Amino acid sequence: MWVRQAAEVMDRRAARTRRALHGALMSLILRKGYEAITVQDIIDEADVGRSTFYAHYTGKEDLLRSGFQTLRAELTEAQRIARANIDGSQDEPLGFSLAMFEHASGYTDIYRALVGERGGGVAVNEIRRILSEMVKKELSGVRHDETVPQEVRIQFVVSAFLTVLTWWLERRPKLTPSQVDTIFRRLVIKGIGP
Repeated sequence: MWVRQAAEVMDRRAARTRRALHGALMSLILRKGYEAITVQDIIDEADVGRSTFYAHYTGKEDLLRSGFQTLRAELTEAQRIARANIDGSQDEPLGFSLAMFEHASGYTDIYRALVGERGGGVAVNEIRRILSEMVKKELSGVRHDETVPQEVRIQFVVSAFLTVLTWWLERRPKLTPSQVDTIFRRLVIKGIGP
């Protein structure tokens, strides 16, 4: 019994440490930009020791990437819900997009820093990787033009999404996540024609 309680205390302590490190990283990204941050900056901001940091993460990239696990889980669930209605049939394509825009809306400053010039390539590459997985799932059951390779279609949708997301975050138009999602879907599904 006491071994289980000790493990639960350690799990809570580890979770608290990870939250502190993630919070420190996000705060520093907003202030300094990702590339300028060092591990020493992170541990100073989080008030943890270097050995504690390295007990959880291999470096600042590992810390940043681990923060995307929650985003991946949220997008996967949103995609699952969007893909199946009550009777389990296909409902809406690109089920990740509205959830991603809503997530970005809730963390606007952080997204702006991550996808903008202060975020560095690591964040954009991680977002691109997550979205590529989502789009690949979406397109796996869709009939397509055989002359366009699957990977090109996936990267087209991901690039379009990132372009719309970046435009929305940088230009800050007064659009709701739902409105910007409609723009994205219109462009990807129907193209640029009338």
